[in-house]
Order: sequence, then C-alpha cells, then structure tokens
Amino acid sequence: MDERWELAESANEKAVAAANFRISDGLRVNFDDWIGIWKGGFVKRKILRLGSCVSSLAALVMIVAVSESSAVDHDNYKGSPYHDSRYQGGAQRIPGRVDCAYYDLGGEGIAYHDTDSKNNGSGALNPADGTYLNQFRMDEGVDTSYTKFHDAIDNNPYDIVQPPENQLYVGWTEPGEWFKITVEVAEAGVYNADLLYTSNRGGTISIDVNGRAGTGPLTIQSTFNAADPIAWRQWHHWNVAPGIVKLRLPKGRSVLTVHILSGGI
Repeated sequence: MDERWELAESANEKAVAAANFRISDGLRVNFDDWIGIWKGGFVKRKILRLGSCVSSLAALVMIVAVSESSAVDHDNYKGSPYHDSRYQGGAQRIPGRVDCAYYDLGGEGIAYHDTDSKNNGSGALNPADGTYLNQFRMDEGVDTSYTKFHDAIDNNPYDIVQPPENQLYVGWTEPGEWFKITVEVAEAGVYNADLLYTSNRGGTISIDVNGRAGTGPLTIQSTFNAADPIAWRQWHHWNVAPGIVKLRLPKGRSVLTVHILSGGI
C-alpha cells in the first residue's frame, strides 16, 4: 500500500474524480475492501477496458486505485500471449482494453479448457472461407465468433447497447470451461470492469489472478427477450454489466483465468 495511506475503521467519502486530483490531508476514503486516510499528494484515477469476453462478452473497466506491488512466480505456466498475422500486441495492457478472444497460446489444458475440441463459431457458424474473422482460431477448442451488422444480427433493435462491428468474442460457453489471458499492468492497484456481453440463460463466472482467486462468483443476467420476433435472436441481445469485475492487480505481467461456473453466457 502507498505509504501515504493509513488504515481507518470507517469512511464518509468516496474517492471518485476524473484524472488526477488533490485531496486534503486526513480525508477518510472508502475503497470497498479497505479504508484509508490520505496523508498528502495526488491520487490517480485508473482506467481499464476489459474487452470481448466469455460467450458474447466484451467489456469496459473503470477504477480508482492506490499502488501496491507484489511479485508473482510464472515459472510453471507454459502459455504465452496471443499473436497472429494481424494482432502483434503481445500481453494485453492495463490500463487498456482486454479482448478475451485473444486468450493465450498453449492449447487445451494449458491456456484453456473446453468441453469439446470443436470451435463452434470459427469454421462452423462462420464458414471457413479464407477470411481472417471467419477462420479466427478455428482449430482450437475455445468457441469464437465476431459481431455482424448484416441482417440485424448484432445491431438488432432489441439490443440494450450496440457493440462494435467485427468485435471478436468467446461464445458457446459451458460450466467448467476456462481460459487464460496474459496482461501487462502499468501500475498496481484495484481495477473495476464493466462487461459487454450477451447471455441466453444467465450464469456466473469468476476470475483468478496468477492462480489465486481474484473475484468470487460474478452473476451475469440473461439477455433473453421474448418480444424479439426472431426466435434464435431472442437471447442474443448485447448488454453491459457496469462495474461487475473488481480485481487487485500487481504491477507488471499477470495471468488472468476466466472460469465459467454456471449457466449459458
């Protein structure tokens, strides 16, 4: 914890502000899982974007955080950050956007676990036609697809929010599945994420940080809407779950593991 903070038993004001801000010495601030009294200087607001994730999950993240560093041993992990001919970004950066479709390389049992070896999106729903999006990671078990704006598929009038076009995402998730994402964190702290997603029947997920529980079960609400006249699309409506993810992350490289706990997301 930053040495300018002292622990306190209660708080009467939340530290939420844009950019950098100065707060008075002695101000008591509630940071959800701990409370502090500021002893001088500036606090920075940190922004993280958590991109397309579980099933039809995409996401954004905002957060107020105070620096705290820790070292993590990654020697036993054999996966590596995703890259291909189009994406050369390496470990996904925080603050920044994290796309779950760019889960790590390493294969079944290392970078991910899926209930079957078939990609039900790339190469199946999206025929193998030589295009990047249709064939994205089609030989891997994690089911991936992308948002389409033709025929009102992902830009339909029943969407609660409209996603970006051609947004890659992970889908067809089942309980017990998981995948890992290597990230590079600029500053240690607590990060909150909004999640962009669709879900046919709701469910729960959780996220580990470097092999340890980072969250408890996170409830995803169903996006089913019987008012949609197209039967298959009744559950496929994009929504945002604001502030659903809260993670304490050390500075530097970390591995996030997204677990599907229940339901159909």
